Amino acid sequence: MGNGNRAAQKRERNAAKGGSKEPKSQLKSNAAALTIKCKTCFQSFQSTTNRNMLGDHATNKHGKTFEDCFNPDDGVAR
Repeated sequence: MGNGNRAAQKRERNAAKGGSKEPKSQLKSNAAALTIKCKTCFQSFQSTTNRNMLGDHATNKHGKTFEDCFNPDDGVAR
């Protein structure tokens, strides 16, 4: 036989040795990190978003100031 038999044997050995690996997803941790919310449009932002980017959101999207759209004590990074 050729290399196909070797590959099949190796797959069998690895399956017996390691079992099945479950896929890992980061979706739940990303959703948990969305802790900052705009008071006007209720868009969520990650806790690592800095104040300048949030200020740009408030100005460009709503024509308001940072204080009008966000609570300054929400843990916004400076």
